[in-house]
Amino acid sequence: MKFSIGGSLKLAFRPWVEGLENIPAEGPAILASNHLSFSDSFFLPAVLDRKVTFIAKAEYFTSPGVKGKLTAAFFKGVGQLPVDRSGARGAGEAAIKSGIDVIERGELFGIYPEGTRSPDGRLYRGKPGGLARVALATGAPVIPVAMIDTEKIQPPGKVVPKLMRPGIRIGKPLDFSRYQGMDGDRFILRSVTDEVMYEIMKLSGQEYVDIYATAAKRQIADAEKAAAKSKSESDSKSESDSKGTGENAG
Repeated sequence: MKFSIGGSLKLAFRPWVEGLENIPAEGPAILASNHLSFSDSFFLPAVLDRKVTFIAKAEYFTSPGVKGKLTAAFFKGVGQLPVDRSGARGAGEAAIKSGIDVIERGELFGIYPEGTRSPDGRLYRGKPGGLARVALATGAPVIPVAMIDTEKIQPPGKVVPKLMRPGIRIGKPLDFSRYQGMDGDRFILRSVTDEVMYEIMKLSGQEYVDIYATAAKRQIADAEKAAAKSKSESDSKSESDSKGTGENAG
């Protein structure tokens, strides 16, 4: 199924790619990518000859009905791995264990260090858990990846995707084997994560923001709520003033 889905994506969207030679023909590696769109996990595997396993919410694989079965088949076909995310710490540990299992099988493991999609197209601070811990526990090389323009294909609120060419830049492998076994040192974890994010920033050309994307999403949501409340109060005041003017005129 991977090849049929990948072939269809390549035919419809014609993604361009640079740095394919940096993907090893065999053996394990971690692909660390920025995260702009839901489709990132589909376009990257589509341009590679090897299978890439990403982490996905378990709900995608357990939804009932025909639609649920089709969704589960689709995610399995593109190499998604279900992980139960109930409970933040449990979710993180499950993802790390899954990543280590993939690497120990000699395969490619895909991960988004930001932890969630960028809310505004900028690159956010990488979380020092999954990426660095899998890398240091296994000694596998980390390959930085930049997705380009994937967020423009299907912006929030758009049902029909826009046919355009997204891009993928693949950087040279980063070797962190010198830190292998030091996955309990939070300073090392932060250093490894920041080094990977710097390489992703260079590849993507994105503006870097030194906060977590989850925090940025909360700030945006709070700002939108405040703006909506302010508008509502302003509208209410204008309506009240208008009624008062009418009564005075009478």
